[in-house]
Amino acid sequence: MQKIFGRKPLHPLWVMGKPYYDLKSYYRNNFAERVYKIQIDAGFTCANRDGTRGLGGCSYCDGRGSQLRRQGELPSVRAQLEEGKRLYKRLRKATRFVAYFQTFTNTYAELSRLRELYAEALSVDEVVGLSIGTRPDAMRAEVVDLLSSFTADYDVWVEYGLQSMHAESLLRINRGHTLAEFNAAVAMLAGSGIKLCVHVIIGLPWENREMVLQTADFVAGLPLQGIKIHSLLLLEGTPLYREFQAQPFSLLERGEYVSRVAAFLERLPPEVVVQRLTAEGYRDIFVGPEWARNKLQVLQHLERYQQEHGSFQGKLRSG
Repeated sequence: MQKIFGRKPLHPLWVMGKPYYDLKSYYRNNFAERVYKIQIDAGFTCANRDGTRGLGGCSYCDGRGSQLRRQGELPSVRAQLEEGKRLYKRLRKATRFVAYFQTFTNTYAELSRLRELYAEALSVDEVVGLSIGTRPDAMRAEVVDLLSSFTADYDVWVEYGLQSMHAESLLRINRGHTLAEFNAAVAMLAGSGIKLCVHVIIGLPWENREMVLQTADFVAGLPLQGIKIHSLLLLEGTPLYREFQAQPFSLLERGEYVSRVAAFLERLPPEVVVQRLTAEGYRDIFVGPEWARNKLQVLQHLERYQQEHGSFQGKLRSG
């Protein structure tokens, strides 16, 4: 019997029983196997750090990159994937993998270098897809063409950081791009076969609930296939932390964060894959909010809230 959530049956795509389309459900539907994303640091930097678009990076970013980068010379893409495969096969019984180019801006290089790195990842046994994290101002037509050439055989995603639709917020967090540039980058993917995942942040201290839901409505109108929702984290060494030291501000409480996430999900189409619902920071520089240290508790709180309030992804889009 199909599970019932409130008065609504769970969407047929949501095979893991969540009140939203989680990434595990997506992989089960598309591969019928246990798939895991392996994070890769390929040594990229960012145009918002090297002076091309700006300096200092986004105000919430500590700029250190992955733990691998801080340990010394980076292993090759192949070596990182093989290590990730060993780990997830042992801990999660995974059988297929997605190469996730995560650290900084993973289209910010010459095309020949990108082709080499992406091809190296796809040549690894049991890798079935690519996910490329990047900035919207760092996408160009030749990179879209390159990634599109892989889509016949692999599951290919581009992950654009947006964080907020509001011009004030983009300026205050020093994103270094405009909403118009984001829209142009989204349009570049049209007809390419590349799936789009958009990143947003909930918890910016100057954004009220209405502003967050305006971003939700904006995102819901995009031709996207995935969403990552991050809680704002305050980390030592970041420009945002220095602002906090100079003039302390309140961080969002867990209950309000969960409430805003649930309301955000209600506005999204039910077929959009929810790839993340909170964020985790490095323990050694983590300042707050304290509740964000425990990702599992946040997710459990969210599902309880959704059950109690009859809230689910796409609720406001239902007939």
